[in-house]
Amino acid sequence: MVYTNLYAKPLETHMKSFSRIVYSLLFLLGISNTTLAAQQDIFDQIIKRGEIRVGISITAPWVMKDKNGKYIGFEIDVAKQLASDMGVKPVFKEYEWDKLITALINRDIDIIASGISITPKRGLKIRFSNPYSSSGYNLVSNLKLTKNFTSIKDLNDSKVYIGVVRGTVSESLVPKVFPRAKLDSFKDINEATSAVVNGTVHAFVASAPTPRFVALNNPDAVDLPLEKPLLVTKEAFAINKYNPEMLAYLNSWIVAHKADAWIKSTHNYWFKSLKWRRKIGK
Repeated sequence: MVYTNLYAKPLETHMKSFSRIVYSLLFLLGISNTTLAAQQDIFDQIIKRGEIRVGISITAPWVMKDKNGKYIGFEIDVAKQLASDMGVKPVFKEYEWDKLITALINRDIDIIASGISITPKRGLKIRFSNPYSSSGYNLVSNLKLTKNFTSIKDLNDSKVYIGVVRGTVSESLVPKVFPRAKLDSFKDINEATSAVVNGTVHAFVASAPTPRFVALNNPDAVDLPLEKPLLVTKEAFAINKYNPEMLAYLNSWIVAHKADAWIKSTHNYWFKSLKWRRKIGK
């Protein structure tokens, strides 16, 4: 005997209807997500606003002030060129170094252009563009406090104090290289520089060329004991997550200006010469 399934067609019809509902919801969700992403992407907001808010922190030669109090430096040139290419005005907002990422996350700024190094820890909070510069982390040491040291290993001692700027790569680098030394964190480059020159700390670790500048300006108080950097890093633009259009533009911008050698020539001016020093106050 052949049995007829009386529920087959109604069930089949029900499943097809259910599937259409699911596909419709997924389609609408996709549209919603796309629309939301477009609304959140900072690129369109910057263009519409007519200005890009750039987070910076004073660190020579990335960011400095000239004799008239105006911002100058490698990253200032980079940000100005970026803004010009976008057809907008750059608005610089200065922060202490360890406040930069917080300002970005809080959307007080659109981008960080201040010699910020790419690190996995920072990558959990923000998005980096492709790198457009590179630097090494080195140290400058106080001559009097280290006059009896025979090796760089002598800095790895519980009686030794090593200075860093809060929120920088140096703050995590020093405990790895000199785990026994005491870490002394300062709010900015000027405080850390004064500490090593005056002998408050035995050494100061920072990204190049800061240690070299400190040594050049204070030859009787400090020196550069290392020929090679402790760590080599890559610097990039930093923006908030979920801004694919802005990220794509930044990466394209970097490719274009690497190709025309603008980034290289600008970097050479600020990092391989001291011609700019006449622009800043003593």
